[in-house]
Amino acid sequence: MAARQARFKMSNRGVGQLLKSPLLEAEMLRRAEVIKGVAESIAPVGGPGDPHPGVYKASFYVKSTTRGGQRRNRATATVGNSAYYARWVEYGTEKVHPHHVLLRAAQAGGR
Repeated sequence: MAARQARFKMSNRGVGQLLKSPLLEAEMLRRAEVIKGVAESIAPVGGPGDPHPGVYKASFYVKSTTRGGQRRNRATATVGNSAYYARWVEYGTEKVHPHHVLLRAAQAGGR
């Protein structure tokens, strides 16, 4: 007997529905929560001279939407930090070396 070949025809509409589905949004949110956990675990905490020790570490957040992407029609999740100085912790300044907390967390987590 000859082996039968499976046939597949992709539906652009079906793929579009999948990319904005609650199932995919839940998976994006799950991965973002993993990344947030890693970021919190590696976030630097200021020393004795820091007037707000632990604020950066406590300021991570996750948000998700099905209105993401370039065309606003994809499920996405975002990890961020609301501390006003988060950009300087991530990228550094002339006096402070960059910590790349979110970069390292994204590389390590999200699986």
